[in-house]
Amino acid sequence: MSQVPVLNMSGVEVAKTELSDAIFGITPNEAVMHTMVVNYLANQRQGTQSTLTRTEVRGGGRKPWRQKGTGHARQGSIRAPQWTHGGVALGPKPRSYRFTVNKKVKRLAMKSALSTKLMTENLIVLDAINMQEFKTKTIVEMLKALNVDSKALIVMPEVNKMVVKSANNIPGVKTTLVNTLNVYDILNYDKFIVVKDAVTKIEEVYA
Repeated sequence: MSQVPVLNMSGVEVAKTELSDAIFGITPNEAVMHTMVVNYLANQRQGTQSTLTRTEVRGGGRKPWRQKGTGHARQGSIRAPQWTHGGVALGPKPRSYRFTVNKKVKRLAMKSALSTKLMTENLIVLDAINMQEFKTKTIVEMLKALNVDSKALIVMPEVNKMVVKSANNIPGVKTTLVNTLNVYDILNYDKFIVVKDAVTKIEEVYA
């Protein structure tokens, strides 16, 4: 079990907590993390790109000139791919880029990503985020007190609209919940700021 300090919003250590080695202390597997990142990015693709084939371009119904005797190469339509304004040969059509990953691979990738944050000392545990009003300045001051000057992911145990809306205006800062946490976000953001109650939920889910 790894012991890490629990900080308050002012950056002062108020307690210590133990993190499960089965989740935060494994040897990271880069291959499965890469697989999950590729999976996440592929699933985000809309796949709506579409080009017109020669049958879909307007016009070109008449043969431009007779087959033989003109000195030109034979042509059947002015909308063939080799013509200007012709159709596109083998162009993209709407498709889904989604693919599935085994549950065991997902769990291993998540544990690897979490362990990476602890190993690189980029994991910060907060006792709580208490806000009385919607105020971006409160989150900015909290990040400053925690010495966070790069991209940060704030993980909460449940929805807190004040925290979410107050952090939305800060470039490079994202809020998320335990049940929407993904490997891409963990690796994409430099600092992993997690509320203590969220740590408990993470350990319950991935134990």
